[in-house]
Amino acid sequence: MSDRSLRIAVAALALVGAGIAAYLTYARYAHVTIACSTGGCETVQSSDYAEIVGIPVAVLGLTGYLAIFATALLRGERARVVGAGLALGGLIFSLYLILVQVFAIEAFCQWCLASDAVMLLLTVAALARVRQSG
Repeated sequence: MSDRSLRIAVAALALVGAGIAAYLTYARYAHVTIACSTGGCETVQSSDYAEIVGIPVAVLGLTGYLAIFATALLRGERARVVGAGLALGGLIFSLYLILVQVFAIEAFCQWCLASDAVMLLLTVAALARVRQSG
């Protein structure tokens, strides 16, 4: 797969993730109920784990996805490595948040799980971009 194709994949996945995070950020600040089929979205979003040092996790996710998107716009080794590092960090954080949903909150947010899946795919694409470069 070419670097161009991988950049497009990273950019597209980052925009999907940013869309999810933007929706959750909007819902939080607009105080609207989140559309949810699992029944646990509001529980997760209102838990003590929904913020880190006063910053909503959704805002952190939005920032991370946009930063990864920016690396997809750039060519070169540095952009590939930074994008992969951000994606890998995001994936590790996503795994932590899954464990929090399972063991601490005992509720699941479909939007969070969708974001986790996007981050997994994004990490695969970003690492493939690094590997492709040699």
